[in-house]
Formats: sequence, structure tokens, C-alpha cells
Amino acid sequence: MQADLLITNARIVNGLGTPWFRGAVAARGGRIVAMGAEAATLSAAEVVDAQDRYLAPGFIDMHTHSDFDLLRSPDATGKLRQGVTTQAIGHCGYSAAPVCDENLALLDAYTGFLKAGVQPPWTWRSFAQWLAHLEALPLGTNVVSFVGHGTLRIAVMGFSDQPASPAQLAAMRELAARCMAEGAVGMTSGLIYAPGIYASADELVEVARGLAPLGGLYESHMRNESDDVVASVAELIEVGRRAGIAAQISHHKACGMQNYGRVVETLALVDQARAQGQDVTLNFYPYDAASTTLRALLPAWVQEGGIEALAARLADPAVRERLRAEIEDGPGGWDNYYRNSGGAKGVILLFFPKTPQYEGRTLAEAAADMGRHPLEAAFDLIIRNRGEDNCAYKMISEADMERIMRHPAAIVASDSIPCAPGGKSHPRLSGTFPRVLDRYVRQRKVLSLEEAVRKMSALPAQRMGLYDRGVIAPGLAADLVLLDMERLRDNATFADPAAAPEGIDLVVVGGAVCMRDGQPTDARPGRVLRPRRAGG
Repeated sequence: MQADLLITNARIVNGLGTPWFRGAVAARGGRIVAMGAEAATLSAAEVVDAQDRYLAPGFIDMHTHSDFDLLRSPDATGKLRQGVTTQAIGHCGYSAAPVCDENLALLDAYTGFLKAGVQPPWTWRSFAQWLAHLEALPLGTNVVSFVGHGTLRIAVMGFSDQPASPAQLAAMRELAARCMAEGAVGMTSGLIYAPGIYASADELVEVARGLAPLGGLYESHMRNESDDVVASVAELIEVGRRAGIAAQISHHKACGMQNYGRVVETLALVDQARAQGQDVTLNFYPYDAASTTLRALLPAWVQEGGIEALAARLADPAVRERLRAEIEDGPGGWDNYYRNSGGAKGVILLFFPKTPQYEGRTLAEAAADMGRHPLEAAFDLIIRNRGEDNCAYKMISEADMERIMRHPAAIVASDSIPCAPGGKSHPRLSGTFPRVLDRYVRQRKVLSLEEAVRKMSALPAQRMGLYDRGVIAPGLAADLVLLDMERLRDNATFADPAAAPEGIDLVVVGGAVCMRDGQPTDARPGRVLRPRRAGG
């Protein structure tokens, strides 16, 4: 038998967390066809001598916001450079489908901070049509998608802050079930963002029940990741239990110094649920700064009606006065990113397309240049950028992050938000996976290499029903990454967020070499993946 690709003399880290072993791997037709002594006897169109480097399954980035960036850069070079061969989109309640014509303008504005300058054609309406649109692109990585609860709510209710009626609940549940049938992994929610912030736990349960017949996963950017983080984890677990589905915490953390250490309590809730037979997991990114829109520092009431309604309210001096009082001195009850970051010095402005002169600076620095109070400056920036901005918030404990990282049910995921070419981004966009390997495996030894790879490959693959990948074994997809752990370095920083890593020497997607020595090839073998369903 002639193989397409043969990798010899490798230390194989198979993705299951077991110790590495030396061997060879052969691929043909996009699949692994042989390993060990059998593989070493084969001839191949391309032979790569691993020279005792580590061969792992391609990494699976289970939480990205690449939805619209794929329309501009389907090659996904920044992901491939990290060893990522599959990425999941449709997170934090945001997805590009389904689309309701009546509320399309609201959806377009709602997804603004994820578009990074891309102007989507919006030629699709159903979830199936969206996936077909992606399939027509020359994809560098594989792509799998969730449907967003926020997108479902906009399709049925617009940006209303009212409770969903029984008819509206039924409509959202049916839409969720239809998206599942058309290839969604499950549903995500973003409960600090309008309109998700207006949804009760009862609403989430009813909509999530649409996922149950096909075994969908419910993943949530929870209602609160700071003072009420324990209650928020309890709510997520309750939603999964009542809906009869698996549940997952998005980018788990406890924000604000006043909450450092509380992940001990939240992880105990996860352990308790699992001990009682409930399927609950979590994902995390390896940074002490979160990233999202500047609007995240605003309470719910001012965001009702969408971006234009918000901008109109922010132009009112009386509204601004009330907001300043609530944000600086209010009683709490919502995820106050401004206070959690220690004020304006902890807020870093990243992508601000209408005010690029402030990119890379803190809100405190931008406010000084503008001659404004920091919150007044924030209101001005929100109005000017009309929801298309992105910033970082320094509010996470590294000790907490390491505790989360060690948890057996924790998955590595970037939560990456793209930026326009040449713009500023959080370094997690380019550095998440090499950072785990460099800082937390090689330097700090928080994880073994085998355990880190399991959290990057087999665990997310199994979580999303992608049972034909995430592990190096005959018959499975030939998505592979070759690592030189002695040279491996994460170079992405806030000053240079797009800096490429070192030591990720070969990246293979579907048996085709897409990245060699840190440089992309012409191969574009990525596919839109759909989870395998029960009985499928």
C-alpha cells in the first residue's frame, strides 16, 4: 500500500492522556491507515522524519469567534500556526444563523464586535445554508458550529427585554431543534449580553430542550463570572439537568480580586454534579485578561432595543449620570467589568475601528487624551464604534486559572475574537495553544504534555461528537501536529498579539500538510464537520 504521508521516528502522544511512545504513523485518503512497525514498512508520497519530536493529534479549539473572520480569511493561518486543525464557532449566544429577515439589521448589529470589519453578505437564512456557505470556502482548518441562543431570541423576539411568551418559547425551541438537525453541535448562550441577559433560567431550559433529541450540548457564558459566579454555575448545571442534556461552562474564571479563590467552590459544584451522574464540563483560556466588547461594562437596562437604542440613550446626560453612579458605586447584581478590572487602568482598548488612535492603550490613557472622565470616554467610544469594538479586562487570577487547568473535565479553548488586518487583538487569538505548552507544560509544569494534549484534542472532540478525530489511531482522521518541545515558544503579547509561535513544526489537516516549519502551504483541506448523532 502506498501512503500519502508517512511520519517516522516520532514520540507519539495519542491524545488519550497515556504516556507517549515511539513509532510511525501513515495516512492515506485523509485517514490514519497504519501505525508502528506496519507503518514504518510503507512507502509514501511524502515522508517526514520526526527526529524524536512529539507527534500529537491536531488541536481542537472548542471556543472561537471566527464566524465572520472565516469569510475574509478562510485559510485560518493564525490557527494553523498554533497547531489547531479544527475550530468551533457560534459561541456566547452569537451565531450567524438562523436569520429572520424582519430582524436582520438587529442581528447584524448584535454580532458587530465579532465581525472585525467584515461585512457579511447575509445570503443565508437557515443554519444549513450557513454551513453550506462555509463549505464553499477554501478552509484551512475544519469548522464545526453551535447555534447561539441570542441569535434565536433575536429571530423570534428582536431585542425585547420582556419574558418570552409560551408561543415564543415554542418557536425558539423548534428553531434550536431544526438547527441541530441541520448540523449544529448544540446551543450556546451569552447571559451578560443583550438579549441573552433578559432570558430567565426557565426560558433557557425550554429552548435547550430542543437539543435533547439529538444529544446537543448546552454551553454558556454564564450570567455572572464575578460576585455571583457560584450561583451562575449552579444555574448552568440546573439548566442542563432540567433540559436533560450535557452542559459546559464557557471560559471559566472568577473575576475581580474580591473573588479570587472562589473557583474552589465552582469546581466543587462541577464535581458534585458529575458524581450524581450529570454530564458537566468546562473550558478555559490561559490568560489573566478577559476580552469582549466595551459594552460589557454596562448594565442590562441601558442595552434594551439593540445598538442604536443604546447609542441614543448614551447621548442623554441624565442617563450617563445614572450609569456612572451604578458602575462606580452601585449595589451590584450584575457582572461589572469596570470594577472587576480595578477601574479604567485595567481596561485595554484593542480593536476600535472608528477610533483607532486609542487601540493598544488603556481606557485611562484614552480618557486622559480625550480630557474626559474614563466612563464618559467609554460612553463616547461605544457611540462612535457602534458595537464593533473589542477590548481586554485584566481581572483574572493565574492561581485560579491553574486550578481550573488541572481539573480533569477542563478543556483548552481560546475564546479568540478576530480583529481587522493590522489591528490589535488579545494575544489569545494567536497564542493560546502554544502558551499552554510553553508556560504551563514546559516552564511551570502545571500539566504533563500528555494531559495538556488530551485537553486540546480527545476531550473537545468527544465533547462535540467528533468521534473520528482527536486521537491518533488507525481509521481516524489524519489531523496531526509535530512539536519540538525544546524550541516551543509562545511569542504573542499585547504589544505584538500576532507574533507567531516557535516549535510547532508540522500541521496536518485531513492528511495534507498545511503548515511546515511555521509557514503555510497551499493546501486548503478543511471541512465543515457535523457531529455524529446517537445511532448514527
